[in-house]
Amino acid sequence: MIVTDTNAEIEDDATTLALRALIWTLSDERRADRLLALTGLTAERLREGIAEPSMQSAILAFLENHEPDLIACADAIGAAPGALIEARRALDA
Repeated sequence: MIVTDTNAEIEDDATTLALRALIWTLSDERRADRLLALTGLTAERLREGIAEPSMQSAILAFLENHEPDLIACADAIGAAPGALIEARRALDA
């Protein structure tokens, strides 16, 4: 049996990973502050835009740009680091 993912399923998976990564990121105040500082986001803009693929991609890109956080997040949420990178790419498409 061949199983294929639809674009909607891939985007749903990417969104789920991005949201789980955001929760992990915000669980540490210093890391959360760094997210806001490096992305230029405000807490309000983050709340308003969290459903947007571009915002979800920005969160994953933040982790991707700092490998120790990428690996720690992936471990914490039970995903492979590469899955987070692929999720960012899917959200950018």
